Amino acid sequence: MMIVPDIKNWTWVLERPCPDCGYDAEATAYAAIPELALASAARLGAALERAEARVRPDESTWSVLEYGAHVRDVCRIFDIRLALILAGDGVEAPRFENWDQDATAVEDRYGEQDPARVAEELSLAAATVAAAFGAVPSDRLALRGARSDGSLFTVTSLGRYFLHDLVHHVHDVHG
Repeated sequence: MMIVPDIKNWTWVLERPCPDCGYDAEATAYAAIPELALASAARLGAALERAEARVRPDESTWSVLEYGAHVRDVCRIFDIRLALILAGDGVEAPRFENWDQDATAVEDRYGEQDPARVAEELSLAAATVAAAFGAVPSDRLALRGARSDGSLFTVTSLGRYFLHDLVHHVHDVHG
């Protein structure tokens, strides 16, 4: 079953709460991002233990396994993006390489991966990116980076945007 690719520009979640999951980026303190990311990853990891983790609830929705693999990769991608911003000169915003999440899901066969291994990898990736966000000194939170489509992020907005992905997919899995 093929999932219709998500082509929405989700950067609007930085300006207003998400009506689906309730996440409010503006109300989220930067300092809370590491802890909230770890909590979200733990909830997804627990869901991967379900007997039906590989089963899609319908033809247009990923399985818990596919969501878990996606969020694992989101953690990895945002760790790279944060590092790019922090390695920049503070004058010119480094550009993030484009990441086609839907192509990755197909190419990496998310639905065929081992749920226990995905849970382990998700936990490690979340811990890594949470530590990276947590280690950013306050005087570097305004450094900027740019997505391949030109959307600009500061370290703070990148963290909040990243966290929405995790919170939203916990909502997708747990309702």
